[in-house]
Amino acid sequence: MVSHSVPADLRPASRCRAAADIRYGDSGWWNLLDLYRPRFQPPTGPTLVYLHGGGFFSGRKSREARPLPYRLASQGWVCLSANYRLRPAATFPDHLIDLKKVIAWVREHGLEYGADPTVIFAAGSSAGGNLALLAALTPNQPAFQPGFERTDTSIVAAISRYGYYGQYYDDDHEDSLPSSPMGYDAALAPPIFLAHGDQDTYVPVESARFMAERLRSRSTEPVVIAELPGRQHSFDLFHSIRFEEVVDGSRRSPPGSSPALRRTPDAYR
Repeated sequence: MVSHSVPADLRPASRCRAAADIRYGDSGWWNLLDLYRPRFQPPTGPTLVYLHGGGFFSGRKSREARPLPYRLASQGWVCLSANYRLRPAATFPDHLIDLKKVIAWVREHGLEYGADPTVIFAAGSSAGGNLALLAALTPNQPAFQPGFERTDTSIVAAISRYGYYGQYYDDDHEDSLPSSPMGYDAALAPPIFLAHGDQDTYVPVESARFMAERLRSRSTEPVVIAELPGRQHSFDLFHSIRFEEVVDGSRRSPPGSSPALRRTPDAYR
């Protein structure tokens, strides 16, 4: 019988190291992050901040998308997976404020861990994908940065997997501070990558198609949507070859993208 197992030294997890429960804010367990970086790394690498899904009321930083930080960190990236405040103790825009706090933490402390604080990607799944897009569309807005209004919270690109793009629960200030990415002008948006299963029964793929068209109607940067045949919601909960392809697709720079987005880990060596 022929074994198809991968040698331990070639597995992504063996080529990176992790630091758990790093505090980025003052909300206890909700403001902790895990950091993944190459075991043998260049001085700095591009940074990816990831937020889990869970409908804004469940989930944690170590639940889903586990291949994402390990695979990217093994290729020279520094990846952060963060908890954030959840319902019912928190509401909008608390979740987005926490994401901005993570970005601010990278600006201040990233170099200590080999993370380039000038090249930050935001990624997320489901509710986390919603937040990643909101971060891309609301850089440096004081209303979402209480106490750190002067910090640069812009990102170079956003990645959303099976994201939810509708209005937030019983949102009552949609006109002044929209809770949906649909409510913001994408004219200055960075490049955006959307991945969605075409059999998603929780958040239908049509919503991702509509989001992509709305972004393309205004943005001058690339907007890419990948529809995964036969895939349901939470397709990144378990490891698969297809998910690895989504991860690899997330880090590829589309033609016409900005110089910061085209900077690969090799450029840091």
